[in-house]
Amino acid sequence: MRRTPTTWPWQNGAMPPGLPLPDFLYGTAWKEDRTAALTELALQSGFRGVDTANQRRHYFEAAVGQGLAAAYRAGIVTRADLFLQTKYTYQEGQDHRLPYDPRADLATQVGQSLASSLEHLGTDHVDSYVLHGPLSGAEWTDDDAVVWAAMTRERDAGRTRLVGVSNVSLRHLEQMEASGAELPAFVQNRCFARRGWDRQVRAFCRDRKIVYQGFSLLTANIEVLRHPLTQGIAARTGRTLAQVVFRFAQVVGMLPLTGTTDARHMQEDLASRDVTLSADEVRAIESLAG
Repeated sequence: MRRTPTTWPWQNGAMPPGLPLPDFLYGTAWKEDRTAALTELALQSGFRGVDTANQRRHYFEAAVGQGLAAAYRAGIVTRADLFLQTKYTYQEGQDHRLPYDPRADLATQVGQSLASSLEHLGTDHVDSYVLHGPLSGAEWTDDDAVVWAAMTRERDAGRTRLVGVSNVSLRHLEQMEASGAELPAFVQNRCFARRGWDRQVRAFCRDRKIVYQGFSLLTANIEVLRHPLTQGIAARTGRTLAQVVFRFAQVVGMLPLTGTTDARHMQEDLASRDVTLSADEVRAIESLAG
């Protein structure tokens, strides 16, 4: 499959050599018994980035590993072809199927969760280890600082190549920066058009060469898919509404996620990289409900 080169803001800086950073991520949440088959199908369709989490409540990470193994056996990809991302989730975001000892201190839990993820995914390292969300929706806490420091130690030990944070506000990131903490390589947020496509957080990321990963770009923005502007662009380009939104996301500097379970949509989503949008169209989409 033809690939259009994507230049992320930090690729001329601290990107580890040889890291395969794709221009699209396949999200594996909420797939349950279909997780393995859909992961393999996504790789067969051309995805080279896989996002998961060691949070059995919403993800079946071990089945992601089964899908990866099947793709390796079939010769679809090798581990070196892939960008694998998983997450550490606080106990408050888990159900009873914990990937760590709940009696252990937070730093130990971070290590136990990642060790479990590596076993699930059949690898000795992931490419990105993400804090699934701060402990508080209001601020960056001392517990977050402990977890973040433990995650960076996992990076330094070679068990992950990069670290990131998810479900964060601008306030979280500003407090994190003010504390003197190392900033993340990735920020992954649900992205709402009605909130300006997370404009302030994206600006923070852009200024600091952090890659912004956007999820729920379709499900959180039904009004955009229904808008005459988006529909007109889809008609002009002969593309789907989803392709228009995903291409917009890429043009403004997002690394988009899709969790589609449909083989045709997988192909279409990847083909969105070939959609041509004018500068005026990009500005118009960015201003929708913003």
